[in-house]
Amino acid sequence: MDEGTSGSTTAGEQLKAAREAQGITLEDVAARTRIPTRHLESLEKSEWSRLPAPTYTIGFAKSYASVVGLDRNEIGEALRAELGHGALAARPEAQVFEPADPARVMPKWLVLIALLALVAVAAAFLWNRNRALDAPDSAVATEEASVAATPGPAASPAVQPAASPTGPVVITANEPAWIQVSERGGRTLFQAELAAGQSYEVPAAATAPVLRTGRPQSIRIAVGTADAPPVGQPDTTVSNVSLKAEDLLRGPSATPAAPTAAPAR
Repeated sequence: MDEGTSGSTTAGEQLKAAREAQGITLEDVAARTRIPTRHLESLEKSEWSRLPAPTYTIGFAKSYASVVGLDRNEIGEALRAELGHGALAARPEAQVFEPADPARVMPKWLVLIALLALVAVAAAFLWNRNRALDAPDSAVATEEASVAATPGPAASPAVQPAASPTGPVVITANEPAWIQVSERGGRTLFQAELAAGQSYEVPAAATAPVLRTGRPQSIRIAVGTADAPPVGQPDTTVSNVSLKAEDLLRGPSATPAAPTAAPAR
């Protein structure tokens, strides 16, 4: 456990003291900030190894401070000073602060087979290249014709390109950002301002979910364990952005255009 200054009260202890003084439980704070209870508890105890990257941790602390009536910026600066002295400052920024679902991770044996197949392809390529350099011109021409007519090791299914990432579509705020998620041309599914570090998962049952926001640079959209490209230019209102996994991974140009009326006859 690390503290910003020896003998002083940590940011987590300040948050806990303010919470207990108001008779608020961790579950109440979790419900109001949408931050998992385990993260709030680790934040109070300064257990950095159980928390995500510093950016998200500071965002959690600011949201917590708002609930218990403390100054968001003072808590953020105090926690930033603590992290600067702790081991967490040396940790790389995580792409996704929540652990990936093991069901969506490629099995180790399949990864091993794919690596062995790649090694075999590379070895076959080097062997054929060395033969081509040592053989006469006529032999090289015959060998090239034979290789072109016969599928090589690269045709093995084990080294086919991996399928596009799949999984839940999660919108995470890097800083406070207002978003609206609705069915295309239909009802609103979610509409609120996300605090820094807060996330919203698009319902899997949504048929044609679309996004509207005025600060595209303040949010990050993940499809499973993969990050989608930005959905718009900074400080530009974007709307009707498809939140389907396949559209997000292809980028903004893949968002279906709004239907236009047919010309009158």
